[in-house]
Order: sequence, then C-alpha cells, then structure tokens
Amino acid sequence: MANRKKRGRDLHGLFVLNKPLGMSSNQALQRVKYLFNAKKAGHTGTLDPLATGVLVVCFGRATKAAEHIVASSKTYYVRAKLGQKTTTGDAEGELIAESEVTAEQHLQLKSVAAQFVGEIEQIPPMFSALKHDGQPLYKLAREGIEIEREARKVSIYAIKSIVQDSLENTFDMVVDCSKGTYMRTLVEDMGEALGCGAHIHILQRSRVGGFEKSMTIDELEQLQQTPGTDIARLLQPLEMAFAEYPKLIVKEGLLQLLSAGKELSLMATNDSPFVAIYNTNGIFRGLGHVNNDGSVKFQNFSAHLMQI
Repeated sequence: MANRKKRGRDLHGLFVLNKPLGMSSNQALQRVKYLFNAKKAGHTGTLDPLATGVLVVCFGRATKAAEHIVASSKTYYVRAKLGQKTTTGDAEGELIAESEVTAEQHLQLKSVAAQFVGEIEQIPPMFSALKHDGQPLYKLAREGIEIEREARKVSIYAIKSIVQDSLENTFDMVVDCSKGTYMRTLVEDMGEALGCGAHIHILQRSRVGGFEKSMTIDELEQLQQTPGTDIARLLQPLEMAFAEYPKLIVKEGLLQLLSAGKELSLMATNDSPFVAIYNTNGIFRGLGHVNNDGSVKFQNFSAHLMQI
C-alpha cells in the first residue's frame, strides 16, 4: 500500500508554548500542530502533566535543531512541600512518609539549598520518561516495578528567590540548571538533607535557552479564529535555537569555503562545541561545529537551516 501523503502546511520555525497543567507534552504538541495545520512538528523535551511552562515546538526543517534546544540550560519555578514524601515525588503521588518540620529545619533550608549548587549527581526518578528496554520508566513504576538507575552528573547554576511559609511548611525557589536535571529529585534530595522529606507541589518551566516568552493554547486558539490572522507569523527564526552558543561573524569568502565543506581556523578556543555563524550583515548562515583544535566546520544540515 502506498504511503499516504502527510496533510498540512509546510511550516518551518519555532513556536514557544506555555504548556497547560494536566496535559502531556505530546498532547500539547498535537494540539499546536493541529491549530497551525502543520505537516511536521516535534517538541523539545518532555514536561510532566503536573508541570506547566515553556515547551518549544519545532516545525518542518527546524526539527533538525531540536537536540540543540534540548541541550540548552533551563529555569524552573518550584513550590515544594516539606515534611511529606510521596510515591512520585510530587503532589499526584500517594503519601508514603510524614514527619514534623522543626523551626531549625526551616532555618537550615537556605544553607542546604546552597549545598546543591554546582555539579551534582542525581539518580533519575522512576516516574520519568527515561526508557528501559524500550519502556518508559513511569509505566514500569505504575506497575510497581523499580529498575536500578545510574546516577548522572548535572549542573545547578543557581538556586534563588527562596521564600518560605513556615505555617504551610512550603517553600518557593527558582532554579537555573543544565539539561537533564530533575526538579522532583532535587526537591526530594533537599528534603532528605534536611531530614524531613519533601515533594513538589507546583512546577513551572520559565525558560529554555533563549526562549522565555510563551503563549497558551487558549491564546493561540483565539488568534487562530481571528479573521485575517495567519498564526504562522508567530513562528520564531531558527537561530533562536542556538542562542546559548557563541556568535561568530564570518566574511562572505570564508562562508563560501565553509559551505564547500572546508574546515577553517576561526576560533581561538574550543570552549563551546558549536558556534552560531552570521555574515557581516548580521544574517544567520548556519551552525558550526568547533573541533578540538579550534577549527570550525559547517554542520551537515546548515544548508537546510539557511532555507528557513
């Protein structure tokens, strides 16, 4: 049987969604794809149904840059409950342990939080989208199966804006972190360090790389239904996917050599694995890979990126 042609528009670019509470990342993606009537779309990093906030949706050729957005640093707003541990590490799980939270533990919170800033090791939670033999861990967890997980190194760049409510035994914080950091694990580990346990009540991702300003599905639907409005104008340019990489200005003659597959010594260091390459007029021309010796080579999909 011949493959059916995918329906929808050929759109290329990035849309920043404010994912709603209670909806999976894939459900949110499918809704956005439908509203844009797009042929091809993908998201850039799973958010739990409990979590809200920034979810970058890639359309068309922009999906080739998804891995770079996933690798970006992130910022989360967290509200956590002290004195209670749950099966899932969040408010949706069953209560498995409860203890009194002392005044001393409240006083120790900020100093304990400071201990988690820097490069740390985390054991991924069972209630996560990580896979074991093709099965997401959260599905195994729901069946009562627990798999041994290896600790992973992640970086917490800052834990700030800590506000405590000693009457409710809650605290709010804002966390800047690297890719792969689990907020529920951070909160549980902080609770263990305090000696009273803790779990997440509210989780909102407020930034992914250079993406902060986002739009809700309701707002998108209202615009989509407004006569004379093409919501495709909301799509952001692909270069935003590389906002955290150094910007490299390259003259036209050298750009032609890069396009021909040449490696050029354009960098003094290799502190970053990639650079965003622009011409002298400030126009984005593609992504460059930085080799160990500091030389730069165009990524193999740069030609496609420049067509967006």
